[in-house]
Amino acid sequence: MNRIEIIGVPVDICRPEEMEAEILRILEKPGAKQIVFLSVWDLIKARNKKKDFGDCLRNADLVLPVSKSILKAAKFLKIDVPVRYNPFTAVIHFLNILDQHYKTLYMLGGRKKTLQTAERNVRDTYKNLHIVGRYVGYYPKNAEDNVVEAIRKASPSLAIVSEGIKEKNLWIYHRREKFSNSIFLYYRDCFGIFAKRIRRVNEKTFEKGHEIWNEIGHNPMKVFLIFPYIGFLLVVLWTRLFKKNNIQKGEQVQPAEQSVQNNQGQ
Repeated sequence: MNRIEIIGVPVDICRPEEMEAEILRILEKPGAKQIVFLSVWDLIKARNKKKDFGDCLRNADLVLPVSKSILKAAKFLKIDVPVRYNPFTAVIHFLNILDQHYKTLYMLGGRKKTLQTAERNVRDTYKNLHIVGRYVGYYPKNAEDNVVEAIRKASPSLAIVSEGIKEKNLWIYHRREKFSNSIFLYYRDCFGIFAKRIRRVNEKTFEKGHEIWNEIGHNPMKVFLIFPYIGFLLVVLWTRLFKKNNIQKGEQVQPAEQSVQNNQGQ
Protein backbone atom coordinates (compact mmCIF):
# COMPACT_ATOMS: atom_id res chain seq x y z
CA MET A 1 0.00 0.00 0.00
CA ASN A 2 1.30 3.46 -0.96
CA ARG A 3 0.52 6.62 0.99
CA ILE A 4 0.65 9.87 -0.95
CA GLU A 5 -0.16 13.45 -0.01
CA ILE A 6 -2.56 15.73 -1.82
CA ILE A 7 -1.96 19.36 -0.82
CA GLY A 8 -0.60 18.15 2.49
CA VAL A 9 -3.35 15.63 3.28
CA PRO A 10 -2.53 11.88 3.37
CA VAL A 11 -4.38 9.52 1.04
CA ASP A 12 -3.74 5.79 0.65
CA ILE A 13 -3.59 3.84 -2.59
CA CYS A 14 -5.11 0.43 -1.92
CA ARG A 15 -6.57 -1.56 -4.79
CA PRO A 16 -9.62 -3.81 -4.25
CA GLU A 17 -7.60 -6.97 -4.88
CA GLU A 18 -5.18 -5.90 -2.12
CA MET A 19 -7.86 -5.04 0.42
CA GLU A 20 -8.22 -8.42 2.11
CA ALA A 21 -4.50 -8.71 2.84
CA GLU A 22 -4.45 -5.09 4.05
CA ILE A 23 -7.39 -5.56 6.43
CA LEU A 24 -5.84 -8.72 7.89
CA ARG A 25 -2.50 -6.92 8.27
CA ILE A 26 -4.15 -4.04 10.12
CA LEU A 27 -6.02 -6.49 12.37
CA GLU A 28 -2.75 -8.02 13.51
CA LYS A 29 -1.41 -4.69 14.78
CA PRO A 30 -1.84 -4.00 18.51
CA GLY A 31 -3.98 -1.14 19.77
CA ALA A 32 -6.87 0.73 18.19
CA LYS A 33 -6.76 1.11 14.42
CA GLN A 34 -8.79 3.42 12.18
CA ILE A 35 -10.08 3.43 8.61
CA VAL A 36 -11.26 6.79 7.24
CA PHE A 37 -13.43 7.45 4.21
CA LEU A 38 -12.04 10.76 2.92
CA SER A 39 -14.32 13.09 0.96
CA VAL A 40 -13.08 16.26 -0.69
CA TRP A 41 -14.87 18.19 2.07
CA ASP A 42 -12.90 16.25 4.69
CA LEU A 43 -9.72 17.01 2.77
CA ILE A 44 -10.56 20.72 2.79
CA LYS A 45 -11.30 20.54 6.52
CA ALA A 46 -7.98 18.84 7.24
CA ARG A 47 -6.19 21.40 5.08
CA ASN A 48 -7.84 24.44 6.65
CA LYS A 49 -6.08 24.36 10.02
CA LYS A 50 -8.26 21.64 11.55
CA LYS A 51 -5.26 20.25 13.44
CA ASP A 52 -7.10 17.45 15.23
CA PHE A 53 -8.58 16.13 12.02
CA GLY A 54 -5.26 16.40 10.19
CA ASP A 55 -3.58 14.44 12.99
CA CYS A 56 -6.41 11.89 12.84
CA LEU A 57 -5.74 11.29 9.15
CA ARG A 58 -1.99 11.04 9.60
CA ASN A 59 -2.48 8.44 12.35
CA ALA A 60 -5.15 6.46 10.48
CA ASP A 61 -4.19 3.04 9.17
CA LEU A 62 -6.15 3.42 5.97
CA VAL A 63 -7.39 6.64 4.32
CA LEU A 64 -9.64 5.82 1.37
CA PRO A 65 -10.84 8.58 -0.98
CA VAL A 66 -14.55 8.67 -1.78
CA SER A 67 -14.69 11.85 -3.91
CA LYS A 68 -13.84 12.00 -7.59
CA SER A 69 -12.30 15.44 -7.06
CA ILE A 70 -9.49 13.86 -5.01
CA LEU A 71 -8.55 11.61 -7.92
CA LYS A 72 -8.68 14.52 -10.36
CA ALA A 73 -6.43 16.55 -8.06
CA ALA A 74 -3.87 13.72 -7.88
CA LYS A 75 -3.88 13.37 -11.66
CA PHE A 76 -3.50 17.14 -12.14
CA LEU A 77 -0.59 17.20 -9.69
CA LYS A 78 1.03 14.33 -11.62
CA ILE A 79 1.28 12.00 -8.65
CA ASP A 80 0.01 8.44 -8.29
CA VAL A 81 -3.78 8.37 -8.58
CA PRO A 82 -5.53 6.49 -5.73
CA VAL A 83 -8.51 4.15 -6.06
CA ARG A 84 -11.87 5.70 -5.22
CA TYR A 85 -14.30 3.75 -3.05
CA ASN A 86 -18.05 3.92 -2.62
CA PRO A 87 -18.33 3.86 1.21
CA PHE A 88 -21.23 1.40 1.38
CA THR A 89 -19.68 -0.94 -1.19
CA ALA A 90 -16.42 -0.80 0.78
CA VAL A 91 -18.22 -1.67 4.02
CA ILE A 92 -19.81 -4.68 2.31
CA HIS A 93 -16.34 -5.73 1.17
CA PHE A 94 -14.95 -5.35 4.72
CA LEU A 95 -17.80 -7.41 6.20
CA ASN A 96 -17.31 -10.14 3.59
CA ILE A 97 -13.63 -10.34 4.54
CA LEU A 98 -14.44 -10.54 8.25
CA ASP A 99 -17.18 -13.09 7.60
CA GLN A 100 -14.79 -15.35 5.67
CA HIS A 101 -12.32 -15.23 8.57
CA TYR A 102 -14.90 -15.68 11.39
CA LYS A 103 -14.24 -12.25 12.92
CA THR A 104 -16.38 -10.06 15.18
CA LEU A 105 -18.32 -6.80 14.86
CA TYR A 106 -19.57 -4.07 17.20
CA MET A 107 -22.24 -1.61 16.05
CA LEU A 108 -22.38 1.90 17.55
CA GLY A 109 -24.85 4.56 16.45
CA GLY A 110 -28.32 5.10 15.04
CA ARG A 111 -31.70 5.23 16.72
CA LYS A 112 -32.89 2.14 18.58
CA LYS A 113 -35.23 0.80 15.89
CA THR A 114 -32.75 1.52 13.09
CA LEU A 115 -29.93 -0.20 14.96
CA GLN A 116 -32.03 -3.26 15.78
CA THR A 117 -33.13 -3.66 12.15
CA ALA A 118 -29.59 -3.13 10.86
CA GLU A 119 -28.23 -5.71 13.31
CA ARG A 120 -30.84 -8.26 12.28
CA ASN A 121 -30.08 -7.78 8.59
CA VAL A 122 -26.33 -8.06 9.17
CA ARG A 123 -26.83 -11.29 11.16
CA ASP A 124 -29.00 -12.74 8.41
CA THR A 125 -26.45 -11.88 5.70
CA TYR A 126 -23.14 -12.74 7.38
CA LYS A 127 -23.54 -16.10 9.06
CA ASN A 128 -19.91 -16.41 10.23
CA LEU A 129 -19.61 -12.85 11.53
CA HIS A 130 -20.28 -12.67 15.26
CA ILE A 131 -21.85 -9.41 16.49
CA VAL A 132 -20.44 -8.93 19.98
CA GLY A 133 -22.39 -5.82 20.95
CA ARG A 134 -24.32 -2.73 19.92
CA TYR A 135 -25.15 0.67 21.40
CA VAL A 136 -27.41 3.41 20.08
CA GLY A 137 -26.20 6.84 19.03
CA TYR A 138 -27.38 10.15 20.48
CA TYR A 139 -26.67 8.76 23.94
CA PRO A 140 -26.38 11.12 26.95
CA LYS A 141 -22.94 12.32 27.98
CA ASN A 142 -23.04 10.35 31.23
CA ALA A 143 -23.26 7.10 29.22
CA GLU A 144 -19.93 7.72 27.50
CA ASP A 145 -17.78 5.69 29.90
CA ASN A 146 -20.14 2.73 29.65
CA VAL A 147 -20.01 2.82 25.85
CA VAL A 148 -16.21 2.91 25.78
CA GLU A 149 -15.93 0.13 28.38
CA ALA A 150 -18.42 -2.07 26.51
CA ILE A 151 -16.40 -1.81 23.28
CA ARG A 152 -13.12 -2.35 25.12
CA LYS A 153 -14.40 -5.52 26.78
CA ALA A 154 -15.97 -6.86 23.58
CA SER A 155 -12.70 -6.19 21.68
CA PRO A 156 -14.34 -6.58 18.23
CA SER A 157 -12.36 -7.07 15.05
CA LEU A 158 -14.30 -4.13 13.60
CA ALA A 159 -16.39 -1.44 15.28
CA ILE A 160 -18.63 0.52 12.88
CA VAL A 161 -19.60 3.96 14.14
CA SER A 162 -22.67 5.47 12.49
CA GLU A 163 -25.08 8.40 12.93
CA GLY A 164 -25.62 9.96 16.32
CA ILE A 165 -21.94 10.19 17.24
CA LYS A 166 -21.22 13.92 17.31
CA GLU A 167 -17.44 13.80 16.86
CA LYS A 168 -17.62 11.42 13.90
CA ASN A 169 -14.09 10.26 12.96
CA LEU A 170 -12.64 12.25 15.85
CA TRP A 171 -14.67 10.21 18.37
CA ILE A 172 -12.42 7.29 17.51
CA TYR A 173 -9.21 9.31 17.35
CA HIS A 174 -9.74 11.06 20.70
CA ARG A 175 -10.40 7.73 22.48
CA ARG A 176 -7.86 5.52 20.71
CA GLU A 177 -5.75 5.08 23.86
CA LYS A 178 -8.73 3.54 25.69
CA PHE A 179 -8.96 0.55 23.36
CA SER A 180 -6.51 -2.33 23.30
CA ASN A 181 -7.58 -3.67 19.92
CA SER A 182 -10.12 -3.33 17.08
CA ILE A 183 -10.41 -1.49 13.79
CA PHE A 184 -12.75 1.51 13.96
CA LEU A 185 -14.65 2.94 11.01
CA TYR A 186 -17.03 5.91 10.91
CA TYR A 187 -19.73 5.92 8.22
CA ARG A 188 -22.76 8.05 9.03
CA ASP A 189 -25.34 6.36 6.78
CA CYS A 190 -24.24 2.76 7.32
CA PHE A 191 -26.96 1.52 9.67
CA GLY A 192 -29.65 3.60 7.98
CA ILE A 193 -28.88 1.85 4.68
CA PHE A 194 -28.73 -1.58 6.32
CA ALA A 195 -32.11 -0.87 7.93
CA LYS A 196 -33.48 0.36 4.56
CA ARG A 197 -34.33 3.72 6.13
CA ILE A 198 -31.84 5.57 3.93
CA ARG A 199 -31.45 4.99 0.20
CA ARG A 200 -27.88 4.43 -0.91
CA VAL A 201 -26.47 6.60 -3.68
CA ASN A 202 -27.16 5.19 -7.13
CA GLU A 203 -24.05 3.51 -8.53
CA LYS A 204 -24.17 5.48 -11.79
CA THR A 205 -24.53 8.74 -9.85
CA PHE A 206 -21.53 7.81 -7.73
CA GLU A 207 -19.41 6.82 -10.73
CA LYS A 208 -20.06 10.23 -12.29
CA GLY A 209 -19.17 11.98 -9.05
CA HIS A 210 -22.59 13.62 -8.81
CA GLU A 211 -23.54 12.46 -5.33
CA ILE A 212 -23.26 16.05 -4.03
CA TRP A 213 -26.52 16.88 -5.85
CA ASN A 214 -28.37 14.33 -3.72
CA GLU A 215 -26.97 16.03 -0.61
CA ILE A 216 -27.99 19.47 -1.86
CA GLY A 217 -31.47 18.10 -2.55
CA HIS A 218 -31.77 17.11 1.13
CA ASN A 219 -30.03 20.25 2.41
CA PRO A 220 -30.07 23.22 -0.03
CA MET A 221 -27.65 25.15 2.20
CA LYS A 222 -24.91 22.84 0.98
CA VAL A 223 -24.88 24.79 -2.28
CA PHE A 224 -22.57 27.21 -0.46
CA LEU A 225 -19.92 24.49 -0.37
CA ILE A 226 -19.00 25.85 -3.79
CA PHE A 227 -16.88 28.52 -2.08
CA PRO A 228 -14.53 26.22 -0.12
CA TYR A 229 -14.42 23.98 -3.21
CA ILE A 230 -13.18 26.87 -5.35
CA GLY A 231 -10.55 27.48 -2.67
CA PHE A 232 -9.51 23.84 -2.93
CA LEU A 233 -9.14 24.11 -6.72
CA LEU A 234 -7.01 27.24 -6.35
CA VAL A 235 -4.70 25.53 -3.85
CA VAL A 236 -4.28 22.56 -6.20
CA LEU A 237 -3.50 24.93 -9.09
CA TRP A 238 -1.02 26.92 -6.95
CA THR A 239 0.67 23.70 -5.87
CA ARG A 240 1.03 22.56 -9.49
CA LEU A 241 2.43 25.90 -10.63
CA PHE A 242 4.75 26.84 -7.78
CA LYS A 243 5.69 23.58 -6.05
CA LYS A 244 6.80 21.52 -9.03
CA ASN A 245 10.07 20.59 -7.40
CA ASN A 246 8.25 19.06 -4.43
CA ILE A 247 5.92 16.91 -6.52
CA GLN A 248 7.39 13.71 -7.87
CA LYS A 249 5.43 11.04 -9.63
CA GLY A 250 5.13 7.99 -7.42
CA GLU A 251 6.43 9.80 -4.34
CA GLN A 252 5.33 7.99 -1.18
CA VAL A 253 4.62 9.36 2.26
CA GLN A 254 5.36 6.83 4.97
CA PRO A 255 2.66 6.17 7.58
CA ALA A 256 3.77 7.12 11.10
CA GLU A 257 4.29 3.50 12.15
CA GLN A 258 6.62 2.76 9.24
CA SER A 259 8.64 5.95 9.80
CA VAL A 260 9.23 5.04 13.45
CA GLN A 261 10.35 1.54 12.50
CA ASN A 262 12.76 2.89 9.90
CA ASN A 263 14.25 5.38 12.36
CA GLN A 264 14.76 2.65 14.94
CA GLY A 265 16.57 0.52 12.38
CA GLN A 266 19.03 3.29 11.46
